[in-house]
Amino acid sequence: MKFISTRAGGSSVSFKDAVLSCLPPDGGLYIPGSAVDLRQFFLYMDESTTYPELVATVAPPLLEGEFNPFSAARVAESAFAFEPVVKRLDENLSLLELTNGPTGVFKDFGIAFLAAVMEELLKKSGRAMTLTASTGDTGSSVAHGFAGRNGITSVIIYPRGPIRGLDAASFVQNGGNILPIRIDGTFDDCQRLIREAFGDRPFAARYGLTSANTINVGRLLPQVFYFLFAFLKLKRSLRGDLLFSVPSGNFGNLLAGLYAWKFGLPVRGFIAAMNANDAVGDYLRGKAFAPRDPVQTVSSAMDVGNPSNFERLSAFYRDAPAVMRHMVLPESVDDAATTAAMERAWRKHGVLLDPHGAVGFAAAERAIEGGFEYGHVVVLSTGHPAKRAWSTERAIGAPCPIPEHLASLGREVDPVASIPARIDALEAAIAGAC
Repeated sequence: MKFISTRAGGSSVSFKDAVLSCLPPDGGLYIPGSAVDLRQFFLYMDESTTYPELVATVAPPLLEGEFNPFSAARVAESAFAFEPVVKRLDENLSLLELTNGPTGVFKDFGIAFLAAVMEELLKKSGRAMTLTASTGDTGSSVAHGFAGRNGITSVIIYPRGPIRGLDAASFVQNGGNILPIRIDGTFDDCQRLIREAFGDRPFAARYGLTSANTINVGRLLPQVFYFLFAFLKLKRSLRGDLLFSVPSGNFGNLLAGLYAWKFGLPVRGFIAAMNANDAVGDYLRGKAFAPRDPVQTVSSAMDVGNPSNFERLSAFYRDAPAVMRHMVLPESVDDAATTAAMERAWRKHGVLLDPHGAVGFAAAERAIEGGFEYGHVVVLSTGHPAKRAWSTERAIGAPCPIPEHLASLGREVDPVASIPARIDALEAAIAGAC
């Protein structure tokens, strides 16, 4: 498969080039340039297939010419010591738990694959540096996924405030490859610095700069795999149509589901489950997209008013707008309905949900009540309830157990450097450490 920019013009590139260069020269985002039919590879599998087996099987045809079965198997085994869990709640509803990675968030899956893929791509020669902005979850996921990867340095920049969930033994100053830098500024300043770094072509070339955020298609594409995995676990018992309810803020997971459909997943459609930040909902209903200032909600990771993946979503819609408006159903869930859904999921099914998964759960219930009772809805649970234990406990009226590996993510660490929010200071900090 070749990859092209979301913007008109420009040539196609290989997966390796798309991953390591991250952004097209025209300022767009890389997207698959064609559709690969994967049905012959995953339709014969069943519920006994492990996640690494699925990834190792579908990655070679998906990335034809870049990975053979042996290299794909190495990547899958290296990336995934964990896998999703599918829980069937009743005849109409299942949960796809993406909370079993080292930091308890769905990002662990895409980041683990990206880290293993980059190590494989760089095995013969070359070095690369990932540059990622974070306020918490993404930074700890990147640090866990990239720690010890040969040929790669991971720079994580944070706004002013505490840095948590990293292991100082993995820092560059201690012989590792993780470089946390605190910026004297806001998260917006961190994002601005990243844009400036990628826009400075000599700077980017000097360090082999790429990203571990979903602007990198190598982080987004592996999210396709867990949609296929959910189908494998359920296909023998499915009756009627299949829907996925996807908590949507930056819209990476929804895009991954759409790509899975394009690659052959037999799914009826997707619910774009949003909180009060539902600007994309108007677009999905056929109106013009107008970015908004985000508002704070209990599902804070979805508090996005201008998703960075919107350009990819609009490129997907350009091809077949009428089809897409039947494939994606927008649903907005407010804070009161989110908290109530957490309580119902616990009372009716004995499952704990964080607020983000609860948004997906509430949206799925509405679809079933609205006439989808003869189909099956899979809700993506994107964060471990212990990550928002206070919110979970308030909703269910009972303690939320916190696993030790997640409790340790709350420990503060000192950054390798603290710098002003300037590109020259960022380069000086990187050069001084590396």
